[in-house]
Amino acid sequence: MLFHVRMNVNLPQTMPEAQAAQLKLTEKELAQRLQQEGKWRHLWRIAGQYANISVFDVESVDELHNLLTSLPLFPYMQIDVMPLCRHPSSIRDNDF
Repeated sequence: MLFHVRMNVNLPQTMPEAQAAQLKLTEKELAQRLQQEGKWRHLWRIAGQYANISVFDVESVDELHNLLTSLPLFPYMQIDVMPLCRHPSSIRDNDF
């Protein structure tokens, strides 16, 4: 199942820089591992914002929920999820 996910990150201004840096590093490591596993298929930064648009390829809504809630930055995110399905006019036969 494919999901379009927008994540807006809002770290508290009072968070110590060292804590923020560690959270970001741990998040990056997990995001890259999930990309290598094929679960996090696409990851794009939204210019000028601390936000991204991503496409996840998972077996179920529960798997997506568990994956998103495991992200180190999850407590500081606003997340919008949209399930995706193949469009009949798409010319991409291998992108589903």
